[in-house]
Amino acid sequence: MVHNGGVSKKTRASATPAIAVLDEQGVSYRLYEYEHDPDSELGFGLEGAAKLGISPVRVFKTLMVKVDGFLVTAVVPASGMLDLKALAAAVHGKRAELALPAEAERVTGYIVGGISPLGQKRSHPTVIDQSAMDHDTILVSGGRRGMSLEVTAADLARATGASFAAIGRG
Repeated sequence: MVHNGGVSKKTRASATPAIAVLDEQGVSYRLYEYEHDPDSELGFGLEGAAKLGISPVRVFKTLMVKVDGFLVTAVVPASGMLDLKALAAAVHGKRAELALPAEAERVTGYIVGGISPLGQKRSHPTVIDQSAMDHDTILVSGGRRGMSLEVTAADLARATGASFAAIGRG
């Protein structure tokens, strides 16, 4: 399903805040939905890549991180890991640690496994791993488990006010 701003009433009823942001900004995207398997041992991003038949280097996970006590949104390939030191440096901080799941859910309005960098309850500085620029498009969470949005890295950065930095490893 490809959208380029504006959605039908039927789609709007099931739209997430992430989709609403893209629609409001007129950003082109493709919506993918799949049945999430709660017993999957792959992790949310890798499960999505496998079910959608998309290379895991193009599927990006969203992590909430505390850098010097302030929350930051990190977007990194599902095929790798977040480099906490690199993220801290990217936002001119010293110490970074993953936010607790309950805190991540509270501040974003999404549940773990469905946290999107788009349409969070509160806005946070966002850093996207620079490898996103190596691809025509990437996939990020659409705001629900089993829902992904395909966008260009540049459009995602504009929609979230993000910067790019080398914050991913492996």
